Amino acid sequence: MLLIGLWAATTAVAVLVGVFAVSTVGATIRDRGPVGDEVMRDNSVAPASVPAPEGPAVGDEIAGEWGAFDVECRDTWAYGVGVRPDKEAGWRIVSWEKGPDDDVDAVFSDGRNSVDLEVFCNQGRPTLAELERNTLGGDD
Repeated sequence: MLLIGLWAATTAVAVLVGVFAVSTVGATIRDRGPVGDEVMRDNSVAPASVPAPEGPAVGDEIAGEWGAFDVECRDTWAYGVGVRPDKEAGWRIVSWEKGPDDDVDAVFSDGRNSVDLEVFCNQGRPTLAELERNTLGGDD
């Protein structure tokens, strides 16, 4: 009976730890992309101005010291149209996603640093969801 009681207690603790871990990781995952609340939404735009799915694509440029990432939205679908690294400053493209997808990514690098952009469509317009800067290891 003692062993059965210990087994039941251990199982209950393991289940509680598992539920806590999954809910914590799940909350992190759910807060990303087009349905998350990680990025402040622009609710000042009138709903009538949101492009219809059959309407024209809405494009924008996400730019910085690394260069630019051109993204188009057609309703909720994001399309990576092009990338332009700032070659004079030493930046290059590591990778970029053309889509269509719920979000598109581009990674720029200058050898010492990298910038990872994630863009999704918010009310039919390209919106930066995440900008991640990393310092890469040196060759020292």
